[in-house]
Amino acid sequence: MSTAFAYKARDPQGSLHEGQIEAASAEDAGQQLRRDGFTVLEINEDLSPPPSLFPRRVTRAEVVYASTQLAVMIDTGIALAEALESMAAQEENPTLKRVLLELHDSVQQGEDFSLALAKHPKLFDKTYVSLIKASEATGTMGPMLERIATYLRKELESRARVRAALAYPMVMLVLAVMVTIFLLTYVMPQFAPMFASRGTKLPLPTKVMMAASNVLVNQWYWCLLGTTVVVGGLIYGLRTEAGKKVWDGIKIRAPLLGTMSRKVAIGRSIRTLGTMMGSGIPVLDALKLSADVAGNWYYEQLWKHVSDQVVEGQQIHESLAGQPLFPQMLVQMISAGERTGRLGQVLERVSDFYEQEVETSLKGLTAMLEPIMITVMGGVVGTIGMAIMLPIFSLSKPAG
Repeated sequence: MSTAFAYKARDPQGSLHEGQIEAASAEDAGQQLRRDGFTVLEINEDLSPPPSLFPRRVTRAEVVYASTQLAVMIDTGIALAEALESMAAQEENPTLKRVLLELHDSVQQGEDFSLALAKHPKLFDKTYVSLIKASEATGTMGPMLERIATYLRKELESRARVRAALAYPMVMLVLAVMVTIFLLTYVMPQFAPMFASRGTKLPLPTKVMMAASNVLVNQWYWCLLGTTVVVGGLIYGLRTEAGKKVWDGIKIRAPLLGTMSRKVAIGRSIRTLGTMMGSGIPVLDALKLSADVAGNWYYEQLWKHVSDQVVEGQQIHESLAGQPLFPQMLVQMISAGERTGRLGQVLERVSDFYEQEVETSLKGLTAMLEPIMITVMGGVVGTIGMAIMLPIFSLSKPAG
């Protein structure tokens, strides 16, 4: 059985060649190359995964684990290129394996690790690349990777808590829609012929429900087309600047979701700002990255405003003072951090506090949404049931 081997070799004229060769073993591959007149410099089993039409996605959790693993290996004295090659050999995700091998090749050729990471923006965002770039300048690659892994882990946990809290209301909403469709398309049509044959005078709720049932049963294609157009329009609108502005405004002003949405946006921003400044990133770069990760149009504009004010000579807390989107208590903490020169540490501690606040808000939100969703679902089912039962009651009454 032949195996693919990657090789580096020089031809008789001294030119360097790199490629792959099929052979039963590394020794056989070397003999083939030497027979062809090459001087073998390096030959290894090719670890590159085969190309796939549907490449497996790399999750955020896998990036966190890989960063932690790389940090440990660097701290124990293993060279960066060797660590990347070792990780690639053990990686089961073919997509991540390919990325690790590409990073290894770039580092092996003398390219900065930060530049190699920047070639994969979907996996390593601007924050990740900026922190690595700072560590290259200070020679603190191992500790910085550990710091990055901690930062990504906290961000991942925060997002997971938000998704988990909203999962129950979303399931209830989908269930309510499915039950409604079932009642209108299957149950209601069973009673319509009976009502028509008896000549029963239908009350208004029954007329409305029968009209809705008729539309869903006989004109379902228009319903499907309309739903598709509406959903497509919403998706397109949310990708535009105006649509994002409107939606983000709704999120931070909504009665139940507003408080939590503001805390999430603030927590992400200050965690990034604290991590950046604590790692030696210039303040303007840190502010720009904080705006990028805020996840809300209004907070992105707020941080850009702060950046502009800092360019003009103001301190961060002065730029944030009086901003309705930013708690004044936090402004005071930032002021204290700037006075003492420990702003990075202060912001990281405050971000931990905001994570706890988000978790508390999520629990409260879930506790409030559960009875609301149950009430809504019960109201919908009850309304349809009432629309069916009212004509039956009129039929059961004695004539005269």
